[in-house]
Amino acid sequence: MTNYIILSLCVLVILSYIFDITSKYTKIPGIIFLILLGIGIQLVGKSTLIGIPNMKQILPVIGTLGLILIILEASLDLKLEKRKKALIRKSISSALILLVTFTAVFAYIMVQFYGISIRDSLLNGIPLGIISSSVAIPSALYLHPDEKEFIVYESSFSDIFGIIIFDFILLNSVSIGRGVLDFALNSVLTIIIALITTSILAILLHKIKYHINYVIIMTSVVMVYMLAKLYHLPALLLVLVFGLVLSNNKFLESTPIRGFVDFAKFRTDLKSFKKIVIEFTFIVRSFFFIMFGYLTQVEGLFIKKNIITALLITIFIASTRLIFLKLILKIPIVPLLFFSPRGLITILLFLSIPMTSRIPLISEEVLTLVILMTIFLLIIGNIIHKREHTF
Repeated sequence: MTNYIILSLCVLVILSYIFDITSKYTKIPGIIFLILLGIGIQLVGKSTLIGIPNMKQILPVIGTLGLILIILEASLDLKLEKRKKALIRKSISSALILLVTFTAVFAYIMVQFYGISIRDSLLNGIPLGIISSSVAIPSALYLHPDEKEFIVYESSFSDIFGIIIFDFILLNSVSIGRGVLDFALNSVLTIIIALITTSILAILLHKIKYHINYVIIMTSVVMVYMLAKLYHLPALLLVLVFGLVLSNNKFLESTPIRGFVDFAKFRTDLKSFKKIVIEFTFIVRSFFFIMFGYLTQVEGLFIKKNIITALLITIFIASTRLIFLKLILKIPIVPLLFFSPRGLITILLFLSIPMTSRIPLISEEVLTLVILMTIFLLIIGNIIHKREHTF
Protein backbone atom coordinates (compact mmCIF):
# COMPACT_ATOMS: atom_id res chain seq x y z
CA MET A 1 0.00 0.00 0.00
CA THR A 2 2.85 2.38 0.83
CA ASN A 3 4.33 1.93 -2.64
CA TYR A 4 1.00 2.71 -4.30
CA ILE A 5 0.52 5.87 -2.19
CA ILE A 6 3.99 7.19 -3.04
CA LEU A 7 3.49 6.32 -6.71
CA SER A 8 0.12 8.11 -6.73
CA LEU A 9 1.61 11.25 -5.17
CA CYS A 10 4.37 11.29 -7.78
CA VAL A 11 1.83 10.94 -10.60
CA LEU A 12 -0.23 13.81 -9.16
CA VAL A 13 2.80 16.11 -9.01
CA ILE A 14 3.77 15.24 -12.61
CA LEU A 15 0.21 15.83 -13.82
CA SER A 16 0.11 19.17 -12.03
CA TYR A 17 3.39 20.10 -13.70
CA ILE A 18 1.97 19.17 -17.11
CA PHE A 19 -1.17 21.24 -16.43
CA ASP A 20 1.02 24.19 -15.49
CA ILE A 21 3.10 23.96 -18.67
CA THR A 22 0.16 23.45 -21.02
CA SER A 23 -1.71 26.43 -19.57
CA LYS A 24 0.71 28.62 -21.55
CA TYR A 25 -0.74 27.24 -24.78
CA THR A 26 -4.32 26.45 -23.83
CA LYS A 27 -4.82 29.68 -21.82
CA ILE A 28 -6.69 27.51 -19.30
CA PRO A 29 -5.30 27.92 -15.74
CA GLY A 30 -3.96 24.70 -14.26
CA ILE A 31 -6.27 25.10 -11.25
CA ILE A 32 -9.22 24.03 -13.44
CA PHE A 33 -7.53 20.73 -14.26
CA LEU A 34 -6.43 20.23 -10.65
CA ILE A 35 -10.00 20.63 -9.34
CA LEU A 36 -11.34 18.35 -12.10
CA LEU A 37 -8.60 15.84 -11.28
CA GLY A 38 -9.70 15.86 -7.64
CA ILE A 39 -13.33 15.35 -8.69
CA GLY A 40 -12.23 12.51 -10.97
CA ILE A 41 -10.36 10.82 -8.11
CA GLN A 42 -13.48 11.13 -5.97
CA LEU A 43 -15.70 9.54 -8.66
CA VAL A 44 -13.22 6.73 -9.32
CA GLY A 45 -12.91 6.08 -5.58
CA LYS A 46 -16.69 5.82 -5.21
CA SER A 47 -17.17 3.61 -8.25
CA THR A 48 -14.34 1.22 -7.37
CA LEU A 49 -14.92 1.31 -3.59
CA ILE A 50 -11.26 2.21 -3.05
CA GLY A 51 -10.88 3.40 0.53
CA ILE A 52 -9.49 6.96 0.51
CA PRO A 53 -9.21 8.56 3.96
CA ASN A 54 -11.22 11.69 4.79
CA MET A 55 -8.86 14.61 4.24
CA LYS A 56 -11.22 17.46 5.12
CA GLN A 57 -9.30 18.27 8.30
CA ILE A 58 -6.03 18.45 6.35
CA LEU A 59 -7.35 20.91 3.75
CA PRO A 60 -7.17 24.04 6.00
CA VAL A 61 -3.62 23.08 7.04
CA ILE A 62 -2.41 22.82 3.45
CA GLY A 63 -4.41 25.94 2.58
CA THR A 64 -2.72 27.96 5.35
CA LEU A 65 0.73 26.85 4.19
CA GLY A 66 -0.27 27.72 0.63
CA LEU A 67 -1.48 31.14 1.75
CA ILE A 68 1.82 31.94 3.49
CA LEU A 69 3.88 30.77 0.52
CA ILE A 70 1.72 32.58 -2.06
CA ILE A 71 1.92 35.91 -0.22
CA LEU A 72 5.66 35.40 0.33
CA GLU A 73 6.18 34.62 -3.35
CA ALA A 74 4.07 37.62 -4.41
CA SER A 75 5.79 40.03 -2.00
CA LEU A 76 9.20 38.94 -3.30
CA ASP A 77 8.00 40.17 -6.70
CA LEU A 78 6.79 43.57 -5.48
CA LYS A 79 9.30 46.26 -6.36
CA LEU A 80 8.69 49.70 -4.83
CA GLU A 81 9.84 52.23 -7.42
CA LYS A 82 8.90 55.86 -8.01
CA ARG A 83 7.99 55.24 -11.63
CA LYS A 84 5.45 52.64 -10.44
CA LYS A 85 3.81 54.97 -7.93
CA ALA A 86 0.68 55.52 -10.06
CA LEU A 87 0.43 51.83 -10.92
CA ILE A 88 0.76 50.78 -7.28
CA ARG A 89 -1.78 53.38 -6.16
CA LYS A 90 -4.32 52.27 -8.77
CA SER A 91 -3.88 48.56 -8.07
CA ILE A 92 -4.12 48.98 -4.30
CA SER A 93 -7.21 51.20 -4.59
CA SER A 94 -8.76 48.66 -6.96
CA ALA A 95 -8.10 45.81 -4.53
CA LEU A 96 -9.55 47.65 -1.53
CA ILE A 97 -12.50 49.45 -3.13
CA LEU A 98 -13.74 46.44 -5.10
CA LEU A 99 -13.47 44.22 -2.01
CA VAL A 100 -15.33 46.71 0.18
CA THR A 101 -17.98 47.39 -2.49
CA PHE A 102 -18.74 43.71 -3.07
CA THR A 103 -18.81 42.90 0.64
CA ALA A 104 -21.02 45.91 1.49
CA VAL A 105 -23.58 45.14 -1.24
CA PHE A 106 -23.56 41.44 -0.39
CA ALA A 107 -24.07 42.19 3.32
CA TYR A 108 -26.88 44.67 2.55
CA ILE A 109 -28.76 42.05 0.49
CA MET A 110 -28.28 39.37 3.14
CA VAL A 111 -29.46 41.67 5.95
CA GLN A 112 -32.40 43.26 4.12
CA PHE A 113 -33.82 40.28 2.22
CA TYR A 114 -32.71 37.23 4.22
CA GLY A 115 -32.60 38.58 7.78
CA ILE A 116 -28.97 37.54 8.32
CA SER A 117 -26.94 39.42 10.94
CA ILE A 118 -24.42 42.00 9.70
CA ARG A 119 -21.48 40.08 11.18
CA ASP A 120 -22.44 36.78 9.51
CA SER A 121 -23.17 38.57 6.23
CA LEU A 122 -19.72 40.17 6.24
CA LEU A 123 -17.97 36.91 7.14
CA ASN A 124 -19.65 35.12 4.23
CA GLY A 125 -19.20 38.00 1.79
CA ILE A 126 -15.51 38.78 2.27
CA PRO A 127 -14.19 35.43 0.91
CA LEU A 128 -16.20 35.92 -2.28
CA GLY A 129 -14.88 39.47 -2.68
CA ILE A 130 -11.18 38.54 -2.67
CA ILE A 131 -9.21 38.17 -5.89
CA SER A 132 -7.06 35.05 -5.72
CA SER A 133 -3.38 35.77 -6.32
CA SER A 134 -2.73 32.01 -6.54
CA VAL A 135 -4.79 31.96 -9.76
CA ALA A 136 -4.44 35.50 -11.10
CA ILE A 137 -0.64 35.87 -10.94
CA PRO A 138 0.32 32.68 -12.84
CA SER A 139 -2.40 33.41 -15.42
CA ALA A 140 -1.07 36.96 -16.00
CA LEU A 141 2.40 35.69 -16.85
CA TYR A 142 2.10 36.52 -20.56
CA LEU A 143 0.34 39.87 -20.31
CA HIS A 144 2.02 43.21 -21.01
CA PRO A 145 4.47 44.03 -18.16
CA ASP A 146 2.32 46.92 -16.86
CA GLU A 147 -0.83 44.77 -16.95
CA LYS A 148 0.98 41.91 -15.25
CA GLU A 149 2.30 44.18 -12.48
CA PHE A 150 -1.19 45.61 -11.96
CA ILE A 151 -2.54 42.07 -11.49
CA VAL A 152 0.32 41.13 -9.14
CA TYR A 153 -0.19 44.16 -6.90
CA GLU A 154 -4.00 44.08 -7.03
CA SER A 155 -4.43 40.37 -6.29
CA SER A 156 -1.72 40.35 -3.61
CA PHE A 157 -3.23 43.30 -1.75
CA SER A 158 -6.73 41.91 -2.26
CA ASP A 159 -5.57 38.78 -0.41
CA ILE A 160 -3.96 40.87 2.33
CA PHE A 161 -6.85 43.32 2.82
CA GLY A 162 -9.40 40.51 2.70
CA ILE A 163 -7.68 38.34 5.28
CA ILE A 164 -6.96 41.22 7.64
CA ILE A 165 -10.57 42.49 7.51
CA PHE A 166 -11.94 38.95 7.81
CA ASP A 167 -9.78 38.22 10.87
CA PHE A 168 -10.77 41.56 12.40
CA ILE A 169 -14.50 40.74 12.10
CA LEU A 170 -14.07 37.10 13.12
CA LEU A 171 -12.00 37.83 16.23
CA ASN A 172 -13.53 41.14 17.30
CA SER A 173 -15.95 40.68 20.19
CA VAL A 174 -15.93 44.26 21.50
CA SER A 175 -17.23 47.55 20.15
CA ILE A 176 -16.18 48.64 16.66
CA GLY A 177 -14.24 51.64 18.01
CA ARG A 178 -12.32 49.53 20.51
CA GLY A 179 -11.81 46.86 17.88
CA VAL A 180 -10.34 49.33 15.36
CA LEU A 181 -8.02 50.75 18.05
CA ASP A 182 -6.87 47.27 19.09
CA PHE A 183 -6.36 46.34 15.45
CA ALA A 184 -4.28 49.47 14.78
CA LEU A 185 -2.08 48.82 17.82
CA ASN A 186 -1.71 45.16 16.87
CA SER A 187 -0.76 46.16 13.31
CA VAL A 188 1.99 48.48 14.56
CA LEU A 189 3.25 45.76 16.93
CA THR A 190 3.17 43.23 14.08
CA ILE A 191 5.18 45.50 11.78
CA ILE A 192 7.81 45.99 14.49
CA ILE A 193 8.00 42.23 15.06
CA ALA A 194 8.12 41.71 11.29
CA LEU A 195 11.06 44.08 10.89
CA ILE A 196 12.98 42.38 13.72
CA THR A 197 12.16 38.93 12.33
CA THR A 198 13.09 40.03 8.83
CA SER A 199 16.47 41.32 10.03
CA ILE A 200 17.26 38.03 11.78
CA LEU A 201 16.11 35.85 8.88
CA ALA A 202 17.88 38.03 6.30
CA ILE A 203 21.12 37.69 8.24
CA LEU A 204 20.59 33.93 8.34
CA LEU A 205 19.93 33.91 4.61
CA HIS A 206 23.13 35.84 3.99
CA LYS A 207 25.54 34.50 6.60
CA ILE A 208 24.76 30.81 7.11
CA LYS A 209 27.23 28.61 5.26
CA TYR A 210 25.56 25.31 6.12
CA HIS A 211 24.06 23.51 3.12
CA ILE A 212 20.55 23.57 4.65
CA ASN A 213 19.30 27.11 5.19
CA TYR A 214 16.38 28.03 2.87
CA VAL A 215 14.07 25.43 4.37
CA ILE A 216 14.90 26.61 7.90
CA ILE A 217 14.15 30.21 6.93
CA MET A 218 10.78 29.26 5.40
CA THR A 219 10.00 27.15 8.46
CA SER A 220 10.82 30.13 10.68
CA VAL A 221 8.48 32.36 8.65
CA VAL A 222 5.65 29.84 9.04
CA MET A 223 6.36 29.46 12.78
CA VAL A 224 6.33 33.22 13.41
CA TYR A 225 3.14 33.51 11.35
CA MET A 226 1.39 30.86 13.43
CA LEU A 227 2.59 32.43 16.71
CA ALA A 228 1.16 35.77 15.54
CA LYS A 229 -2.15 34.04 14.72
CA LEU A 230 -2.26 32.49 18.20
CA TYR A 231 -1.92 35.97 19.72
CA HIS A 232 -4.56 37.38 17.33
CA LEU A 233 -2.14 39.63 15.48
CA PRO A 234 -2.53 40.42 11.73
CA ALA A 235 -0.01 37.70 10.92
CA LEU A 236 -0.07 38.20 7.17
CA LEU A 237 1.70 41.54 7.65
CA LEU A 238 4.70 39.58 8.91
CA VAL A 239 4.97 37.67 5.67
CA LEU A 240 4.30 40.77 3.57
CA VAL A 241 6.93 42.91 5.34
CA PHE A 242 9.47 40.08 5.20
CA GLY A 243 9.04 39.70 1.44
CA LEU A 244 8.93 43.44 0.75
CA VAL A 245 12.14 44.15 2.70
CA LEU A 246 13.98 41.34 0.91
CA SER A 247 12.75 42.33 -2.56
CA ASN A 248 13.49 46.02 -2.00
CA ASN A 249 16.87 45.61 -0.29
CA LYS A 250 18.37 48.33 -2.52
CA PHE A 251 16.92 50.91 -0.11
CA LEU A 252 19.19 49.52 2.61
CA GLU A 253 22.39 50.11 0.65
CA SER A 254 22.46 53.75 1.75
CA THR A 255 22.11 52.84 5.43
CA PRO A 256 24.80 51.82 7.98
CA ILE A 257 23.90 48.16 7.31
CA ARG A 258 25.94 48.29 4.07
CA GLY A 259 29.08 47.79 6.14
CA PHE A 260 27.88 44.38 7.28
CA VAL A 261 26.21 43.01 4.16
CA ASP A 262 27.62 42.09 0.78
CA PHE A 263 24.56 43.10 -1.25
CA ALA A 264 25.78 41.44 -4.46
CA LYS A 265 26.03 38.08 -2.68
CA PHE A 266 22.79 38.77 -0.82
CA ARG A 267 20.88 39.22 -4.10
CA THR A 268 22.34 35.96 -5.42
CA ASP A 269 21.17 34.18 -2.26
CA LEU A 270 17.78 35.87 -2.63
CA LYS A 271 17.33 34.55 -6.18
CA SER A 272 17.99 31.02 -4.96
CA PHE A 273 15.60 31.49 -2.03
CA LYS A 274 12.88 32.76 -4.36
CA LYS A 275 13.24 29.71 -6.61
CA ILE A 276 12.79 27.42 -3.61
CA VAL A 277 9.69 29.39 -2.52
CA ILE A 278 8.19 29.13 -6.02
CA GLU A 279 8.67 25.35 -6.11
CA PHE A 280 7.29 24.81 -2.61
CA THR A 281 4.29 26.99 -3.52
CA PHE A 282 3.68 24.92 -6.63
CA ILE A 283 3.61 21.67 -4.63
CA VAL A 284 1.35 22.97 -1.85
CA ARG A 285 -1.03 24.75 -4.24
CA SER A 286 -1.32 21.64 -6.41
CA PHE A 287 -2.30 19.33 -3.57
CA PHE A 288 -4.68 21.92 -2.11
CA PHE A 289 -6.79 22.21 -5.26
CA ILE A 290 -6.71 18.46 -5.92
CA MET A 291 -7.98 17.85 -2.37
CA PHE A 292 -10.58 20.59 -2.77
CA GLY A 293 -11.86 18.93 -5.94
CA TYR A 294 -11.90 15.58 -4.20
CA LEU A 295 -13.98 16.96 -1.32
CA THR A 296 -16.45 18.78 -3.59
CA GLN A 297 -20.03 17.47 -3.56
CA VAL A 298 -20.42 16.94 -7.30
CA GLU A 299 -24.21 16.62 -7.16
CA GLY A 300 -24.49 20.11 -5.70
CA LEU A 301 -22.78 21.63 -8.75
CA PHE A 302 -25.81 20.81 -10.89
CA ILE A 303 -28.53 22.13 -8.60
CA LYS A 304 -30.34 25.00 -10.36
CA LYS A 305 -30.43 27.20 -7.25
CA ASN A 306 -26.67 26.92 -6.75
CA ILE A 307 -25.95 27.69 -10.41
CA ILE A 308 -28.19 30.79 -10.40
CA THR A 309 -26.68 32.06 -7.12
CA ALA A 310 -23.12 31.59 -8.40
CA LEU A 311 -23.98 33.19 -11.74
CA LEU A 312 -25.47 36.29 -10.08
CA ILE A 313 -22.40 36.65 -7.84
CA THR A 314 -20.08 36.32 -10.86
CA ILE A 315 -22.06 38.88 -12.87
CA PHE A 316 -21.90 41.34 -9.98
CA ILE A 317 -18.13 40.80 -9.61
CA ALA A 318 -17.60 41.49 -13.32
CA SER A 319 -19.97 44.47 -13.53
CA THR A 320 -18.51 46.32 -10.52
CA ARG A 321 -15.01 45.70 -11.86
CA LEU A 322 -16.04 47.03 -15.29
CA ILE A 323 -17.46 50.23 -13.78
CA PHE A 324 -14.45 50.79 -11.53
CA LEU A 325 -11.80 50.23 -14.21
CA LYS A 326 -13.65 52.27 -16.84
CA LEU A 327 -15.06 55.19 -14.86
CA ILE A 328 -12.83 55.51 -11.80
CA LEU A 329 -9.36 54.37 -12.84
CA LYS A 330 -9.98 55.18 -16.53
CA ILE A 331 -7.65 52.46 -17.78
CA PRO A 332 -8.17 49.93 -20.62
CA ILE A 333 -10.57 47.27 -19.41
CA VAL A 334 -9.27 44.48 -21.66
CA PRO A 335 -7.86 42.14 -20.47
CA LEU A 336 -7.86 43.44 -16.84
CA LEU A 337 -11.65 43.16 -16.59
CA PHE A 338 -11.42 39.37 -16.78
CA PHE A 339 -8.62 38.94 -14.23
CA SER A 340 -10.55 38.73 -10.96
CA PRO A 341 -10.65 35.00 -10.23
CA ARG A 342 -11.54 33.49 -6.88
CA GLY A 343 -9.49 30.61 -5.50
CA LEU A 344 -7.42 29.42 -2.56
CA ILE A 345 -8.04 32.40 -0.26
CA THR A 346 -11.78 32.24 -0.90
CA ILE A 347 -11.86 28.56 0.04
CA LEU A 348 -9.60 28.95 3.05
CA LEU A 349 -11.53 31.84 4.59
CA PHE A 350 -14.86 30.14 3.90
CA LEU A 351 -13.67 27.06 5.78
CA SER A 352 -12.68 29.35 8.68
CA ILE A 353 -16.27 30.60 9.14
CA PRO A 354 -17.86 28.95 12.21
CA MET A 355 -20.72 26.61 11.26
CA THR A 356 -23.11 28.77 13.29
CA SER A 357 -22.26 31.76 11.09
CA ARG A 358 -22.57 30.01 7.72
CA ILE A 359 -25.30 31.26 5.39
CA PRO A 360 -27.27 28.38 3.80
CA LEU A 361 -27.48 30.26 0.49
CA ILE A 362 -23.67 30.23 0.17
CA SER A 363 -22.71 26.57 0.21
CA GLU A 364 -19.39 24.98 -0.70
CA GLU A 365 -20.91 24.06 -4.07
CA VAL A 366 -21.82 27.71 -4.75
CA LEU A 367 -18.27 28.62 -3.80
CA THR A 368 -16.88 26.06 -6.25
CA LEU A 369 -19.14 27.31 -9.04
CA VAL A 370 -18.10 30.94 -8.45
CA ILE A 371 -14.44 29.88 -8.61
CA LEU A 372 -15.03 27.99 -11.87
CA MET A 373 -17.08 30.81 -13.42
CA THR A 374 -14.55 33.53 -12.56
CA ILE A 375 -11.76 31.36 -13.92
CA PHE A 376 -13.81 30.87 -17.10
CA LEU A 377 -13.89 34.68 -17.44
CA LEU A 378 -10.11 34.69 -16.95
CA ILE A 379 -9.77 32.19 -19.81
CA ILE A 380 -11.85 34.50 -22.04
CA GLY A 381 -9.55 37.38 -21.12
CA ASN A 382 -6.47 35.36 -22.05
CA ILE A 383 -8.01 34.34 -25.38
CA ILE A 384 -8.91 37.96 -26.22
CA HIS A 385 -5.42 39.09 -25.24
CA LYS A 386 -3.87 36.40 -27.44
CA ARG A 387 -5.97 37.43 -30.45
CA GLU A 388 -5.12 41.11 -30.00
CA HIS A 389 -1.42 40.30 -30.07
CA THR A 390 -1.73 37.83 -32.95
CA PHE A 391 -3.42 40.07 -35.51
